Amino acid sequence: MLSSPNLSFSRTLPTSMFNKLGELLEQMTQAVESSALVLTEAIVARVPISSEWQQQRFTVVVSQGFSALLLGKLRETEMAVLLVGEGQLEQTYELANGWEDGENNRTINASLTFDVNAIASFLSELQQLFVSDSQIYRDLAHYSQILAPNNNSLQEKFTLLLLESLLTQSASMATTEIPVSNSHHSVYKQVEAALQKQIAQERLLNQVTTQIRKSLDLSVIMKTAIAQVREFLKLDRLVIYKFPESKIKKPDTSIAPAHASTSITLELSPPKVIDYGGCIIYEVLANDTIPSVLNYQEENCFTPTTKCWQKYSQGFTLAVNDIEKTYILEQCLVRFLQEIQVRAKLVAPIIFENKLWGLLIAHQCHVARNWHQSEVNLITAVAEQLAIAIHQSELMCYLTQEKQSLEQRVAERTIALHDALEAAEVARRIRSQFLATISHELKTPLTYVIGMSSTLLRWSFGELTQRQRDYLQTIHDSGEHLLDMIDDILDLSQIEAGKAVLDITEFSLIEIVKTSINELQKKATTQQVELKLDLQLHERCDRFSADVRRVQQILGNLLSNAIKFTPENGTVTLRLWWEESTAVFQVEDTGIGIPEEQLPLLFEKFHQLDTPYRRRYEGTGLGLALTKQLVDMHRGRIEVESTVGMGSIFTVSIPAQPMDNR
Repeated sequence: MLSSPNLSFSRTLPTSMFNKLGELLEQMTQAVESSALVLTEAIVARVPISSEWQQQRFTVVVSQGFSALLLGKLRETEMAVLLVGEGQLEQTYELANGWEDGENNRTINASLTFDVNAIASFLSELQQLFVSDSQIYRDLAHYSQILAPNNNSLQEKFTLLLLESLLTQSASMATTEIPVSNSHHSVYKQVEAALQKQIAQERLLNQVTTQIRKSLDLSVIMKTAIAQVREFLKLDRLVIYKFPESKIKKPDTSIAPAHASTSITLELSPPKVIDYGGCIIYEVLANDTIPSVLNYQEENCFTPTTKCWQKYSQGFTLAVNDIEKTYILEQCLVRFLQEIQVRAKLVAPIIFENKLWGLLIAHQCHVARNWHQSEVNLITAVAEQLAIAIHQSELMCYLTQEKQSLEQRVAERTIALHDALEAAEVARRIRSQFLATISHELKTPLTYVIGMSSTLLRWSFGELTQRQRDYLQTIHDSGEHLLDMIDDILDLSQIEAGKAVLDITEFSLIEIVKTSINELQKKATTQQVELKLDLQLHERCDRFSADVRRVQQILGNLLSNAIKFTPENGTVTLRLWWEESTAVFQVEDTGIGIPEEQLPLLFEKFHQLDTPYRRRYEGTGLGLALTKQLVDMHRGRIEVESTVGMGSIFTVSIPAQPMDNR
């Protein structure tokens, strides 16, 4: 006779009783002749689940002879609270995660059913949590199809096991008496132990953080951190797993010391990258009996389709208490983990620059381990600190590379500048030689031309016609103009080459300005320009020390320019006054003026006013450039004010030069 689905029930049970029911269901699989599947909530630990699934506990048995579903949802009961820190309340059970009986003091809303339809519906909901093309999804679909009503004998056997368990538990409770005082004392001791563990954990995390702040060596930080954490949590193995990059940089080939206290620390050299994973770049072992996984490469069981990778990228920490329960439908992965002796594991992601850089993985090798929340929090916090260390190391590496690149560029620029300076020096010497040669070759015949044309104009062996006299005058004036231009070029080149020096003497300022006016009076009269002298200087302040020839050259250039750009019936005025120990010369004209956009370029070599003035007023554009250089040699200042159509004002301030400067 087959069992009836009416055997199902729903009750509020202590967690210990709920766990005992799950164990009894697992025992039933040994009595089933065909293969049986036992699934617990551990199977959903590595996939994204809702809060409802997170609060749910279950054990489901599926076979052709016996199937059952035990469901439970934890209830919040009245629990003691402790005052922690600055007025913060935390539940005792959350603080004392190390208590083994903390979970048993809670109650759970439990339901047990043998109805194949209910079991099939639950398996369907469970199936939707996994990727549709995964092996787990296909296996759950397969077991849903083999569901059948329970065999009566197996159902009776489960009933007998349940009764025997209940009787045993009742007898145990009846014979065990725990004094109230002892119970309270036990609770206080457990709370004290939990607090001490939390303080030790905070101290360890502070040590890791301090190490990261003090050191820039990523290898030292990694090895030190995982060694301290392994020792604190009493782990069999703790590793750092790095995901592959598009291009792996040259690995660190250093080998850590073989033994450090009771741990063995190794570093992979060189790293091996698998298709879907990366490589373990750091590892610390409890003792030398635990196998190393540094050189192990697994290429078949890891796939990028599992939703767990997505959860890692979102900061999810995976706690697997027992791989045989969590990966019961992934035999390939179970065999792989058993081969490297992993029974329980705790995995925290290392996220660097919003990317999944790697994993911090804790292994318990021989027995299952119930990972408590405080241990999960510690591993997560350490992984976050390692991400900070990686960022710090990457930043330092970037800065080092930038420094080296900058130093290389500076060295290259220095060499290029040195070569350019040498080339400039060669060009300067060639230019000086050229100018010296051209000066002699041009000035000598020009002197003859000017001298002979001047002589012919004053006296001739015969009468000269007016045309002949005009021709001779043109030759004479052109020769003088060309000679002045050559002198300007030579003076400017000597100043730029640093060969020009000032010949400081004491002279009369009044005489200098009068001489300058007299020399250009003829030119002003020819162009019908009135040339004025405005002396604002007392005769007692007349004496001045400077290079008299250079000062005359400055005044000559300014006056000549003013006359050239002043139309007929215009006026050019030369003013002179004294400001403390500085002589101020000012040349004002009523000429064409200078456009505002031309003022910044006024003292550039070979610069002339733009058309239409360029054709009308000829010149080399060297006069003002040379004037600026001569003023600078005297440590003076030249300023200009100008309005188009109204004229210009050039003001030159030259301080008195010390006589020992000769």
